[in-house]
Amino acid sequence: MTEKLYYQDPYMRIFTASLEKSDRDEQGRFYIILDKTAFYPTGGGQPHDTGTLNGVHVYDVEEIAGEIRHYTEAPMEVHSEYTGEIDWDRRFDHMQQHAGQHILSAAFEEEYGYKTVSFHLGAEICSIDLDIDRLSDEEMSRVEKIANNIIMENRIMETRWVSEEELSDYSLRKEVSVSEAIRLVIIPDFDYNGCGGTHPDTTGQVSSIKILHWEKQKKNKIRVYFVCGSRVLHQLSEKHKVIQDLADTLNAPQADLHERATQVLSTNKELEKKVTDLKMELIDYEADTLMEQAEILSNRKIVKANFSNRPMPELQQLAKRIAVKTDQILVLLVNENEDKLQLVCSRSQDVDVHMNDVVKDVLPVINGKGGGTDSIAQGGGDRTIPAEELMEKLANHVRTI
Repeated sequence: MTEKLYYQDPYMRIFTASLEKSDRDEQGRFYIILDKTAFYPTGGGQPHDTGTLNGVHVYDVEEIAGEIRHYTEAPMEVHSEYTGEIDWDRRFDHMQQHAGQHILSAAFEEEYGYKTVSFHLGAEICSIDLDIDRLSDEEMSRVEKIANNIIMENRIMETRWVSEEELSDYSLRKEVSVSEAIRLVIIPDFDYNGCGGTHPDTTGQVSSIKILHWEKQKKNKIRVYFVCGSRVLHQLSEKHKVIQDLADTLNAPQADLHERATQVLSTNKELEKKVTDLKMELIDYEADTLMEQAEILSNRKIVKANFSNRPMPELQQLAKRIAVKTDQILVLLVNENEDKLQLVCSRSQDVDVHMNDVVKDVLPVINGKGGGTDSIAQGGGDRTIPAEELMEKLANHVRTI
C-alpha cells in the first residue's frame, strides 16, 4: 500500500521514496510503484498530477488496488532512492478548481437547496451538474456572490480523518462512498464534505470564482460551467481579446457590439435573399433559353444540356423550372466534375414517362446511384465515359419510350 504524502501536505513539491515495483501494463506502458508518493492519482473528479521521477517525465498516475502507478515516458533504472518533483502549476490549479467547486456547490445548496450530483475538472473549464431543471440569472448571480464572499473571508479549509460512527457529528453535504479511512474537507460553518482530493489551506487561495454559463442536460439536470483562480484571469484575457477583435472588425465600441452584430446579421440575411432571388431569375432566363433550343420528337420537346462543375441544387431547380413552364417536354441535364458525372431528368406533368426509371436504367453505365420521383430524378457516378456519351445514352433511352 503506497503512503500518500499529498494527504499530509498538498503543498509538497519534492519528495524522496524507495522502489517497490517496476513493470509494464497491458498496453505496454512503463510504470513504477514507490513506497510513498506526493503524486495525486486520478480520482474524485480531479485529474492526476504530472512531474518527474529522477528527471524522467511522469505523464499519468493511477491508483490500482491500493498501489499508485507512476507512468513514465521511459523505463526507470533501479536506484536506492527516487526523487519526485510535482508540476506545481498544474497541482495548484487543480487545488484551486477543486476547492472552488466545494465552495460553489455548498453555496447552491445553502442558498437554494440545489444539490450537486457530479463534478468535472477539465483542462480549461470546470462544471458541476445540479439536480434541478432550471436556473435563473438572479440565482446564479446570488450564488456567485456568496461563493466569492467566502473566498474573500479567507476561511480555513481543514482536512480531518473520521470513523463511520463519527460522521453523525457533521452536517455532510452528501453521503460518503467509503466506510473506512474517511477523509473530510471542512470549511467551518459552511461546508462539510467527504473528499480525497487536494485543496489549499484557506479559501482565499482559490482567489475567485466565475460562473461562465449553464445549460440544460438530460434527466432534468442543469450543468454549470465555471472557472477559479488563475483561470478567471485567463478567461478574462481570452474574452477581452475576442471582444476587441470584434470591436475592430465591426468598427463599434464594446457597448454597441450586440446591436452592431444584429445589424450585420440582418443585412446579411437581406443580401442572401437578394442573391437567391437573382439566382432564380438567372435560372428562369436560362430555362427559357434552353427551351428555345429544345428538339422536337413525336410531338414532345426534349431539352438536352451539358454542364461543368455546376452545383446539383441549381441543376435541380433548372430542371423543375423548365418542366413547369411548358407542356409535353422532357429535360435531360448532365454535369461533369473532376472525377464524377451527375444527371438530372425531369418532365412536365402531361408526359407519361417515369423519370425515376429512366435514371436508374442509365446509372449502371457510370456505376452510379440515385433516384427520385416519377416527375424528377437525379443521380451520379464515376466518370467512366465522356459526358456527351452519357447524354446520348439518356436521349436514346427516352426516344424509345
